[in-house]
Amino acid sequence: MLVAGCGGGFDVFAGVPIAHHLMANGQDVVLANFSFTNLWMCGGERITPITWRVDRQSAELPYFPERWLAELLAARGRRAPISAFAKAGVKPLSAAYRSIIDQHDIDLVLLIDGGTDSIIFGDEPGVGTVVEDAVSTVAASDAAGNCAILAAIGFGIDHHHGVSHHAFLENVARLMRDAAFLGVLSLTPGTPDAEAFLSLVDHANQRQPQHQSIVCNSVAAALRGEFGDYHSTNRTSGSELFINPLMVQYWAFEAPRVVQNMVYAAALRDTERLEDARAVIEHAREAQELRPRLSLPL
Repeated sequence: MLVAGCGGGFDVFAGVPIAHHLMANGQDVVLANFSFTNLWMCGGERITPITWRVDRQSAELPYFPERWLAELLAARGRRAPISAFAKAGVKPLSAAYRSIIDQHDIDLVLLIDGGTDSIIFGDEPGVGTVVEDAVSTVAASDAAGNCAILAAIGFGIDHHHGVSHHAFLENVARLMRDAAFLGVLSLTPGTPDAEAFLSLVDHANQRQPQHQSIVCNSVAAALRGEFGDYHSTNRTSGSELFINPLMVQYWAFEAPRVVQNMVYAAALRDTERLEDARAVIEHAREAQELRPRLSLPL
C-alpha cells in the first residue's frame, strides 16, 4: 500500500496510524507526501523530475516533515520507503505516482488529508487550502484508478481556514448517494497506532518549534481529550478553534468519485505547475454560483 499525504506539509503524518497498523501486521507500506520542503536541497536521490527519496540521512533543513518522519520510524525499528513530491500540477504529479506504483508494485493508494478541505467540489462558500488536495486527488486517481482511496481526518479544523462544515457534510451526503462513501474509522486513545501518531507530532514539534502543524496538533489535542477553543500551538492564537472528538475520525471515499464531482477536474488534468492549478480553481469558482454559508443546526 502507498500511504500519501495529499495536501502538503504534514499531511503524511495523519496517515501514520494506518501505516503503523499495517506494518505491525506484516504489510508492505510505502509512504509519500506532497511536500512544501525545498527538496532540491535535501541531498536525497531524485527518482522522477519532481520526486526525491527521503531518509534520516537526508540534509538537515529548517522545514522537513518527511525527514522527521524517517527519523522516528528508524528509531522505532520501522522501515518504509519515503518519497517526497515537489510542488507541481497534475500532469507531473500523476507521472510521479505512476512511477512509485510501478516501482513498488502498489495494490492500493491511500491519500490522506489532514483536514476535510479535500472534499471540495468548487461551489462551496469557502474552500480552505484546496489546491494541493485537488491536484493530489486528481493525479492519484488518474494514476491508480479505482485503486485510489481518499481519507480525511480532522473534522472541524478547517473552520480556521474558512471552510463550511455544513457544505462538507452536504458533499458527504452526495457521495453517499453516489455509493462513493466508504465509511468512518476512528483513532482510539491508548492504542499503539494512536501513540505512534502522538509521538510523531511531539517529535516534529521539538524539531520545528516555530512552525508546528496546526492540523496535527489539533488532532493530537482531540485524541488527548481536549475540547472547544483549545490551542496547542501559538500559530492559532487570535482565532477560535473547535477541538472535538470527531477530529480523530477518518472519513473515507473512492477518490475517482470525488474527482467526478469537482467542477474543475478536467481543466486540472492539463496543469504542469501548482500555480496553473490555482488559477484553474479560481477561474472555475468565479464561474460558479456559490452555495450560501450555513451553520450546522446544533
